[in-house]
Amino acid sequence: MILESALLDVLPGEEDAFLAAFAEARPLIAAQRGFRSLELRRCLDEGRGSRFLLQVGWETLADHTEGFRGSPEYRRWRELLHHYYDPFPVVEHYGEPVLRA
Repeated sequence: MILESALLDVLPGEEDAFLAAFAEARPLIAAQRGFRSLELRRCLDEGRGSRFLLQVGWETLADHTEGFRGSPEYRRWRELLHHYYDPFPVVEHYGEPVLRA
């Protein structure tokens, strides 16, 4: 499994609107080939309530980078979500765990 990870810095004051848009966008990604899981977590640290951690599990890297990003659903995903970010997030992909505790 590949883990996609992104820190999402949402414009302050737009958190509720972002969460509503994300709820609308979630089915777009969940229907994609290779999609395995999704978690969106809000930062609890003081002064960081506008930061979210997105982690998406994919079967393969190509399922995300070629499949989802090349799909019509991704265009809608962008329309719903990308205007909430400042700065635009860096998306990284990770392989299988090298250590578990």
